[in-house]
Order: sequence, then structure tokens, then C-alpha cells
Amino acid sequence: MELYIKKVRKKGRGVFCTEDLNEGDLIEVCPVIVCPAKDCKHLDKTLLYHYYFQWGNDGNSAGVVLGYGAMYNHSYDPNAVYETPYKKELFIVKARKFIKANTEITINYNFYPEDQTKVWFDL
Repeated sequence: MELYIKKVRKKGRGVFCTEDLNEGDLIEVCPVIVCPAKDCKHLDKTLLYHYYFQWGNDGNSAGVVLGYGAMYNHSYDPNAVYETPYKKELFIVKARKFIKANTEITINYNFYPEDQTKVWFDL
């Protein structure tokens, strides 16, 4: 399986896979650099503001996800989900349903696939 980045109209870059993926397939395990809450105000002033995830049980820290992790685009009907085992400092992406090869892989930034809460940017 090979992941790749491709420009997506009106979204910027997105993540794709060269092979079909079935529900439950592991797509990627990304290491995470955890920044303490006191550093978040600095990250918010950089380009990384749009790419880090709230981290930890209290959500006050920042998780800078490596690999392709920060490149997955948001969808309110995502074809993938992610897990965040905080203590292991990992971001794990799995197929939520069948994903045809060369189709964009999306996640819901609200964590829960069915969560329709508005995100901080316009779609």
C-alpha cells in the first residue's frame, strides 16, 4: 500500500492511497510531537495553527502529527477515522468504510465521524 499527496480543488492537499481499502484497514500510524499547553499560543501564530490537533484528555496540549497525519482533509461524512492513544503519542488512521483506490481519504476533525459540529474554517 502506498499513500500519496495530491492537490484537491478548494481544499489544498489531501491524502490518497494507490490500493482499495476495506472497512477497518489500517491506513497509517503517525508519531506525534506533543507540545505543552504553554506553547500552544506560540503555535497559534504560525502556519502550524491549521495543522495541529488538540491533544491529551484535557485538550489543552497540541499534537503535531507527523507522516501524512496533518494532511488528511476534513469531512462531515468521512471515509476514515482516527484514534489518539495519548500516552503512546500516536495518531492512527483506519478506513471507516470501503475506499476505492485513488480516492481522497478524509476524517472528521471533530473526532467522531457523525459529529456535525462546525469546524473553525469554511468548507
